Amino acid sequence: MQSITETIVKKERPVKAIQFGEGNFLRAFIDYQIDILNEKAGFNGDVIMVQPLERGMGDMINAQNGLYTTVLRGIENGKEVENFRKITCVRGCLNPYTQFDEYMAQAENPDLRFVFSNTTEAGIAYDPEAKLEDRPQKSFPGKVTAFLYKRFKTFGGDNGKGLIFIPCELIDKNGATLRKYVLQHARDWKLEESFTSWIENACSFCNSLVDRIVPGYPRAEADKIQEKLGYSDNLLDAAESFLFWAIEYPDRSHEDELPTSKAGLNVVWTDDMTFYRTRKVRILNGAHTMSVLAAYQTGLDTVEQCMHSELISTFMHKGLFDEIIPSMDGDKALLTSYAGDVLERFKNPYIVHLLLSISLNSTSKFKTRDLPSLLGYIEKYNRLPKILTFSLAALISFYEGTEREADALKGNRNGETYLIKDNPEVLDKFQALYSADYADNKDKAGKIAHEILGLTSWWGLDLTTIDGFEKAVADNLQMIWNEGMTKAIETVLR
Repeated sequence: MQSITETIVKKERPVKAIQFGEGNFLRAFIDYQIDILNEKAGFNGDVIMVQPLERGMGDMINAQNGLYTTVLRGIENGKEVENFRKITCVRGCLNPYTQFDEYMAQAENPDLRFVFSNTTEAGIAYDPEAKLEDRPQKSFPGKVTAFLYKRFKTFGGDNGKGLIFIPCELIDKNGATLRKYVLQHARDWKLEESFTSWIENACSFCNSLVDRIVPGYPRAEADKIQEKLGYSDNLLDAAESFLFWAIEYPDRSHEDELPTSKAGLNVVWTDDMTFYRTRKVRILNGAHTMSVLAAYQTGLDTVEQCMHSELISTFMHKGLFDEIIPSMDGDKALLTSYAGDVLERFKNPYIVHLLLSISLNSTSKFKTRDLPSLLGYIEKYNRLPKILTFSLAALISFYEGTEREADALKGNRNGETYLIKDNPEVLDKFQALYSADYADNKDKAGKIAHEILGLTSWWGLDLTTIDGFEKAVADNLQMIWNEGMTKAIETVLR
């Protein structure tokens, strides 16, 4: 079988983007979109990847001359879809730890305009040990500052040679945070004030919100996919079909340079992406956290199984459309449409999304994802939302365990051990509560509900002060323990 490099004559374009990160997500999100921009919107630009860590995928990417195939699969309008695309916009990947001079030379490129990144949530962090003379700096903001200083010196502070940063890390205000740390490095390194002014006036740091599930290399199906393609590709990158990107910048002035609308991409340029972030957190992430702990306790293991379970899919649907969306402000049509997309994405048979993986750190997730909807519903309708209230009881039930294994608490599902993972304070609290003696399930439910709901440090407020909430959670807990999770959910839905 031919390799992918033998199937196409690659056209080189001006390098218009540097990309910090060579992993699966950016290749199926940023580079996929750049490829479409080249084809449909005349962007005419290539990307050079930069390996953020000393070890990475750079050698594999260069061995295939930057070529690889995205495998997009999912459910659209109720039907399974599968699309393949050869990505041709990647010029190659540089490792700044072994190719430092070649990497820094990219700062001298007059065509360079964009910088994309995904260095994980921990990547945008300040490193007080970083120095300008490091080859390279360990931190991402340190590397950016040195790269920008080289560009500033090369072009004599020309404001027309500033760069546009659009980070994709999953932290709030990612662009603003990166900008803050770059300016801090400039000050700490005692670089000239004209450089700081150039960063502030010539460079743009956009906040962005990304939304696409990217499992990456489809190992179990790779041979079958390559046979269908007719060539070998060691960098196959599988992702869901759905894609959404919100880019926030005050005057939205860069949309003409990155013409996503002209290319038909699902990208929103906005001066305030609060609505889009809230929508994702409370609908997509909130639906997960609201449902998966209860679903796991009924015997299910994956999100797709949840969608094929009439019981859990009904539970999720009612929670989304009867409680979460009504609790939210904003365009109800946009919220409802997005929720429909989310449920369709959850049905994707090509993505194995384990409920136990989603269960990681569920206490903090509930606070961020579901508590705002619960409180918003109470404020608007002056009554408790039944599904969201039950979901907190299901969380407390899921965390039942009295023994530890390494850094996890051991739970039990029908004789099968599962690992409950959260921060040590959370696990210590649940372990202590479940190790105590109680007269019966009513006593146990009442005392544990009172203790957990009263933890202001966990929830940001004392949930026992909400009228009727403590009793409702305790009643749900007692019902779960007396009747089992499946019958308890059936009762709540009735």
